[in-house]
Amino acid sequence: MTETMQRRPEENHSVGELVGQATEQLSELVRQEVRLAKTELAQKGRRAGRGGGLLGAAGAIAYVGVMALAGTGVAALSLVLSVWAAALIVTGVLFVVAAVLGQAGRSQLGRAAPPMPEQTLDSVRADVDEIKERAHR
Repeated sequence: MTETMQRRPEENHSVGELVGQATEQLSELVRQEVRLAKTELAQKGRRAGRGGGLLGAAGAIAYVGVMALAGTGVAALSLVLSVWAAALIVTGVLFVVAAVLGQAGRSQLGRAAPPMPEQTLDSVRADVDEIKERAHR
């Protein structure tokens, strides 16, 4: 703790000293909250970067798998239909799946909250509530 935080309440201080102490403590509190927000956002950014990279790799592999599956579907359907009809059916199914996935993704993005430092905001709210409570005493 700093020297100003360790002083005993029974010591007599002038209003100017008290205001100076409050200003100093408030400035330190704001600096600490900013450091906390920076740390929290940096951690979230690193996690998001790793997650995005892994999702990109998974998407690339899945893309190759879907192309192989489409070829397999065309080959299987060509046993009972002409090749062009089999290819057309498989293409149509792929476009329908893409449309459904696109709508689901769009819906999820619409519900996503902006990346906010929640812990820091909660801490700041608690600090403000505490300051208001002490100011009313």
